[in-house]
Amino acid sequence: MTVGSDPGELAQALAALHAEAFDTPWSAEAFADLLGQAGVILEGDNDGFILIRTVADEAEILTLAVRPSARRQGLGGRLVEAASQRAVELGATRMFLEVAEDNTSARGLYGTLGFEAAGRRRRYYPRPDAPAVDALILVLSLG
Repeated sequence: MTVGSDPGELAQALAALHAEAFDTPWSAEAFADLLGQAGVILEGDNDGFILIRTVADEAEILTLAVRPSARRQGLGGRLVEAASQRAVELGATRMFLEVAEDNTSARGLYGTLGFEAAGRRRRYYPRPDAPAVDALILVLSLG
């Protein structure tokens, strides 16, 4: 991402891009907190980013955000692949994520990359003026 070395500036840039990508965006404070945690890795550019956390032999995708104008151009897949490589370098053998059951675009991307369903969290994602949506837990074997 093209921002200065100031962590606050980076957190603001991530929050702004996240707000373009999601109806319920994360705050700059949330990003600043995550970026300060051990095992958290950021990959991205001005059109998108992925944030993962690695612990022992597992990695978790915390969020993947792609600017709407940059979607359907392969950026999401490239970000997941770059993050997967970094996770492998740190000893991860599996990568997990949660995705809303009704997010067909994201599910298609993750399916193309080899992620498989491993579980479900009932009513995990709240929806304004609609029932909450289940989260599917997806896993990818790394290596």
